[in-house]
Amino acid sequence: MKFVITDYIEDNLEYEKRYTDRLGVYFEYHQLKKVSQDELLDCIRDAEIILVNMVPITEEVIEELENCRVILRHGIGYDNVDIEAATKAGIVVANYPDYCTRDVAEQAITLMMACQRKLPLQQNLLSRSVEAQKWIFKDIYPVYRLEGQKVGIIGFGRIGSSVYSMLSGFGVDFLICDPYISEIRVKEYGIGTVPFEKVISEADMITIHCPLNWEDTYHLFDEPQFQNMKETAILVNTARGGIVNLDALDTALTQGHLAGAGIDVYEVEPPPQDLAILRNPKAICTPHLSWLSEEAGWDIRRSYMDDIDRFLAGKPPKNVLNPEVKIDFNI
Repeated sequence: MKFVITDYIEDNLEYEKRYTDRLGVYFEYHQLKKVSQDELLDCIRDAEIILVNMVPITEEVIEELENCRVILRHGIGYDNVDIEAATKAGIVVANYPDYCTRDVAEQAITLMMACQRKLPLQQNLLSRSVEAQKWIFKDIYPVYRLEGQKVGIIGFGRIGSSVYSMLSGFGVDFLICDPYISEIRVKEYGIGTVPFEKVISEADMITIHCPLNWEDTYHLFDEPQFQNMKETAILVNTARGGIVNLDALDTALTQGHLAGAGIDVYEVEPPPQDLAILRNPKAICTPHLSWLSEEAGWDIRRSYMDDIDRFLAGKPPKNVLNPEVKIDFNI
């Protein structure tokens, strides 16, 4: 059985190599994010299991796969894998929805609080005060207390609900928007949901935790939404870059249509050097590291190797995204 990793974020894959050697699995790993489609196919065409991080697995790529039975997406989101094409080809696609849930929630809250307390400006004011040998505070006003703020959560899945739980002790009010939430989940958390427009117009802080869907959520936050937000509002995105139009956000921040933004994800990654929001003093931009923790890194490595074990035992992955695909896993 051939197992190929197309691209990876780990320092090394010695753990995976030892694991597959013990199982007798033929294992290859590459960094193929920037290569041509032909170069990608040269490495994965005959693989039975493919683990992908950010490489686009398009319909054209899937049509050329000769032996593939499982595509594993390293992480939660799977917008870089054409699920429909994989389903037509009889290929099971799976992801790891519990990966880095708490870590992304922590990063979102960190960005919210850093924006609220204007930490980069505080650092700048300290430098200016040290140079002048007197406190210079005037440029930081206004700063608002977190308690009593209305926090909008867009998407109440694993991460959105973790943000809710973590912030529940801070005395904030919540505006939760998720058109796909189940009644079971509503009852579990004892929450109510509100329309998207209400979150936009009333929230003091908005944190995004919905998937990127090109029909429904691509540029969900754009110029009209920024025009309708409070001038004191803060927007945080740790979900997917395409959900927020960053050029429109940069303009909105510059023109004072909202007070701050925390951005960890970008439409093009790494973002281009000339992306204006990277230099906007009202934005705190981080390098797509919401997932990062030692614990999360080992959690997912153990999880996808467990799925290799399951494959060898004739079982599907734990979290199949297209369960309508029925294949014989016995090899």
